[in-house]
Amino acid sequence: MTTTSPAATKPGGLRVGVQRFGTFLSGMIMPNIAAFIAWGFITMLFIPKGFFGAESPFGWHWVGVSEILGGGGDSVIIGWQGAMTSVAETADGNILAYVGLVGPMVTYLLPLLIANTAGRMVYGDRGGVVASIATVGVIVGTNIPMFLGAMIMGPLAAWIMKQVDRLWDGKIRPGFEMLVNNFSAGILGMLLAIFGFFAFGPVMLGISAALGAAVDWLVAAQLLPLVSIIVEPAKVLFLNNAINHGVFTPLGFEQASEAGKSILFLIEANPGPGIGLLLAFSFFGVGVAKASAPGAAIIQFFGGIHEIYFPYALSKPTTILALIAGGAAGVTTNMLLNGGLVFPAAPGSIIAVTVAAVGAGVPNLLVVYLSVIIAATVTFLITGVILRASRKRDLEAEGDTFGAAIAQTEANKGKSSAAMDALRTSTASAAPAATDAAPSTTAVATAPIERIVFACDAGMGSSAMGASVLRNKLKKAGIEDVNVTNQAIANLDGTADVVITQQQLTERAAAKSPNSVHVRRGRRDGAGTAKGTRMSVLTPDQVRIHPGGATRDEALQEATDILVAAGAVTPAYVDAMRQREETVSTFMGNGLAIPHGTNDAKDAILASALSVVRYDGGVDWSGDPATFVIGIAGVGDEHLEILSRIAILFSEEDDVARLSAAQTAEELYALLSEVNEG
Repeated sequence: MTTTSPAATKPGGLRVGVQRFGTFLSGMIMPNIAAFIAWGFITMLFIPKGFFGAESPFGWHWVGVSEILGGGGDSVIIGWQGAMTSVAETADGNILAYVGLVGPMVTYLLPLLIANTAGRMVYGDRGGVVASIATVGVIVGTNIPMFLGAMIMGPLAAWIMKQVDRLWDGKIRPGFEMLVNNFSAGILGMLLAIFGFFAFGPVMLGISAALGAAVDWLVAAQLLPLVSIIVEPAKVLFLNNAINHGVFTPLGFEQASEAGKSILFLIEANPGPGIGLLLAFSFFGVGVAKASAPGAAIIQFFGGIHEIYFPYALSKPTTILALIAGGAAGVTTNMLLNGGLVFPAAPGSIIAVTVAAVGAGVPNLLVVYLSVIIAATVTFLITGVILRASRKRDLEAEGDTFGAAIAQTEANKGKSSAAMDALRTSTASAAPAATDAAPSTTAVATAPIERIVFACDAGMGSSAMGASVLRNKLKKAGIEDVNVTNQAIANLDGTADVVITQQQLTERAAAKSPNSVHVRRGRRDGAGTAKGTRMSVLTPDQVRIHPGGATRDEALQEATDILVAAGAVTPAYVDAMRQREETVSTFMGNGLAIPHGTNDAKDAILASALSVVRYDGGVDWSGDPATFVIGIAGVGDEHLEILSRIAILFSEEDDVARLSAAQTAEELYALLSEVNEG
């Protein structure tokens, strides 16, 4: 019987657009958090009011060292109290005294790190270099820390470099590539730096001033707590990154550089509302939500994984009002008592909040703690009232509501996550064994498991890789009596104890194998790519490295072109690849996508082969970041052993790091060819 896939729903709409924009902004900031923490510690220890500064609240003045590292003195003193020597009392010396480490780091280092990271996200190393050059012009052309300018100029400069490179792509004479590439990047970087100094910088200065004035007005009018009306619902829908990293973080650094701390760092990161909500569910919830809430509270409060409380809010949407009230109460506390953080708390754990708050002094830390307690208390009380009022209805209607809320949280985020997997696991252990319920990720097997089948549409790509990874993990765990295989959904015969599919395919798999336990897996669950292949399947000509990025369609076309050149497929194979992506994404996790055709494309496959392309600038694979794109064409089962080795390779982070560090296509092929020989 012929089976058809349900029509896939393409991600779209304003919510998804804001999510992706916020993810991009977060991608600029989060890799550099360690640098922010280092700056925060230096500020905390060595500025005049720091732990070892001249105005230390503890009287711990580290004479000389604090002036040199922290800056801000009238002269530089070297040595301990018993051997003080003034070495710079001239005008020039005074300038040096004000430099220290704090100013240069917040003015130059941190914005340049952001710009470089953004540039690399858009156009690899080349984009990062040009972004850094251009951002220097913006920094020097202003008189405030230019984080906002770096977050705009960085990706813009890299994008312009990418467009310029396309003008002469394929037109450079052999031997002149390095000359053209270096001079074009240098000249464009120079022009953008000049533009940043004279035009872009002043504009960004005006924008920063306007945004800062708006925040100051909200504080003066005591209206800043109202931002919780936007922030708290946005967090549950994963829209908060655009607000937090696009507005609060750059303005927060500007405030912190002037005042030593900023309330803006704590608006979104305050763990109080989340812990208050989870504690309320622990006391007043019902069913699996009540049973799993205490563990989730520990993860949220100490681990800083805020998303773990989102399903609880979605399972009872009225509790979002409690989150808003708690968030507003916390902001009000910090606003009235002048609480704030020295640098962003990432993740939003009470531990990270403590470290970021104590730099501004113990009194500030106590205020921040008070804001967390008040936010948690307000959220707890309101949530408790809401849950108590609906407790009878909740008990009568208890079923898959909380599981549906977990699924909705993943849908809002656009992917699965470790936090949701952990929450789902705790939910499964707390729930009664499944009977005739619809297949879900919380299904529980009631008999010994002897056969597990990974199933996908064709039975050749993601299912083969997933089966290989699971076999490898079971082997390492010493479990040898469980048979793990892969099949096409159409070939399921009902003999499997457990069937694992991507969530879009679970319904079809359940129809073919109704007596099996069905487990949905998110897009992160797979693994895989080539550590190697047989020589006839992967040759050096089929391995490429690009310094820039590409669109998904461009990557599919290039994969097809390589396979066509290898004599493995006809040009029509690209249409089958695109058709599969419309049904189920072939993104496997760990930066890997494995595009391949549908079952209907068998006539377009002439021989088994792989194509391997590494895009250092990345590929947006339906919302997931892919670096390695491995095109697959398989005749019969010839490719399955190769895919098995690929899966094992990409499940090991050390191997992925080696593949990512390869400098040339030849070096990358050499790493991959180890599997050819294995």
